[in-house]
Amino acid sequence: MARDTSNAESANRRAGLLKDQVRLVKRKNCDRYEIISIPDNLSFEKGFFVVIRACQLLVQKNEGLIVIGVAGPSGAGKTVFTEKILSFMPSVAVISMDNYNDASRIVDGNFDDPRLTDYDTLLKNINDLKSGKPAEVPIYDFKSSSRIGFRTLEVPSSRILIIEGIYALSEKLRPFLDLRVSVTGGVHFDLVKRVLRDIQRAGQEPSEIIHQISETVYPMYKAFIEPDLKTAHIKIINKFNPFTGFQSPTYILKSSRDVKVDQIKSALAEEYTESTEQTYDIYLLPPGEDPETCQSYLRMRNKDGKYSLMFEEWVTDSPFVISPRISFEVSVVSGGLMALGYTIAAIIKRSSHVFSDEKNCVKIDWLEQLNRHYVQVQGRDRVIVKCVADQLGLEGPIHLAHIY
Repeated sequence: MARDTSNAESANRRAGLLKDQVRLVKRKNCDRYEIISIPDNLSFEKGFFVVIRACQLLVQKNEGLIVIGVAGPSGAGKTVFTEKILSFMPSVAVISMDNYNDASRIVDGNFDDPRLTDYDTLLKNINDLKSGKPAEVPIYDFKSSSRIGFRTLEVPSSRILIIEGIYALSEKLRPFLDLRVSVTGGVHFDLVKRVLRDIQRAGQEPSEIIHQISETVYPMYKAFIEPDLKTAHIKIINKFNPFTGFQSPTYILKSSRDVKVDQIKSALAEEYTESTEQTYDIYLLPPGEDPETCQSYLRMRNKDGKYSLMFEEWVTDSPFVISPRISFEVSVVSGGLMALGYTIAAIIKRSSHVFSDEKNCVKIDWLEQLNRHYVQVQGRDRVIVKCVADQLGLEGPIHLAHIY
C-alpha cells in the first residue's frame, strides 16, 4: 500500500506545475543545498523555466556564489540556452570553457580532447569569484587557435555563475557545482548546428568540419562527455525548431500532372533559359530513427560531380509543407557520416528539364528508380509561384523551403 501511495505522489508531481518539480536536498558532507535530480527529459522551454526556478531556490538556501554547469555535445544549444538565461537574469556571470583552450596541448587537430582544457586557470577563476575577488578570464581566438588576452570578470550581483562547455560537468568541476544541466539535441541536429557554427566562427570548410566531427568530436563525446551528462540534475532535449529563420523562403509547388513544354514557355517571361540537368540524391537515415516514420533524412545530392548536403525537417501546415533546409557544398562524400551512425536509405536518380526566368523556375523531373515524373514551380514570391502554377493548371500543397 505504501508503494502505491509513493507512485501516486510521484505521478502527481510530474503532472503538476513545473516549479513544483524543483526540490532541494542537502549535499553530503556539506552545508550546501543542491537540486534533486529530475528523472524526465525536459524540452528546451520547460528546461529553461525549471533552471530559472532552481536558481532562485539555490540563491535562497545557499550562501555565497551559486555555480551552475551547462554541458552537452558540440552544437547542442548550450550557448543559446545560457544566453536565454542571461537575457532573463542579466546580472548572471558566464564563463565559457572554450576560452580555456590551451593550443599548446592540441594533438592531431583534436579540439575536443579533454586534456586541452586549462583547468588550472579555470579553477583559479572559480575560486577567486567564490572568495569575492574579480577573476582574470582568458580570451581565446578561434581563427588563430590562440589565447589573445584576458578580461576582468567581476563577482556577479546575482551571486550566480554559469560555466558553459562540453566538459562543464566533468569530474574536476562537479565538486564546485550547485546545479548540473545537460543540453543535447541528437546527433542529426547537433551535426547541423556544429557545421553552421564552425563555418561562421572558424571559417572552416563543411567537408573539413564533417570529417573532424566523425573522427574526433563524436568519439570524444561518446568516451568523455556522455558519461558526465548522466550526472545532470536537469536534462534538456533541444529539438530542432523548423519554424525559425524564414527570412527568405523559397516556395515550391509540386504536381504529378502532365504539362506540355509549350505551356511552361507561355507561363514564363519572354526571356527565359532552358537546360537539362541530372542529379543523384542519396538519402541518409539519421542514427536511431525509424525508416517508417522518419521525416528528417539527411540528403546528399551529387550534381556534376559536386556533392551538397541538405538537412531537412518537414512539417505540414495545410496548404503548406514547411521545409527548412540547410545546404552547402562538400568536395567529397564523407564516410565519416557512416561512423556517426547514418545509414543509406535510398539513392534516387533525377533527370530534369529546367525552364527559368528572373522570378521563377519550372522543372519537369523524372525519377528513374520510382518510374514517375512530376513538375514543380519554384520562386521567392508566393503569389507569383501560385500564378504560374494556376496557368499550368497545377494543384497541390505549396512547399515552403528555407534555404540557408
